[in-house]
Amino acid sequence: MEEKLKKVKEILSKENQEHLLANFNNLSENQKEMLLDQILQIDFNQMKKLFESVGKNVNNENLKIEAIPYFEKAKIEDSKYFEKGAETIKKGKLAVVTMAGGQGTRLRT
Repeated sequence: MEEKLKKVKEILSKENQEHLLANFNNLSENQKEMLLDQILQIDFNQMKKLFESVGKNVNNENLKIEAIPYFEKAKIEDSKYFEKGAETIKKGKLAVVTMAGGQGTRLRT
């Protein structure tokens, strides 16, 4: 774990994110390992790009809105749609779905 910690410290120093290890010594060994693994998975270049893009105009020319088929909640295979959504996001695309039940249960009526 010492080698991994050294690597993480180098990365965080380069990115000016050393505060992510502020409470490192208060963690259990398992928690330390998990934190280091999570930090090593961060794509800091992507994070910078996302931060720099905040507030910039987006080119909407190629965007399209498409209807999707109706599904009964009880028949939806959650894992199938989760995987499809994750696959879409990995390709740099975005999907938005609006769900409406119409029964008013959320409003307690």
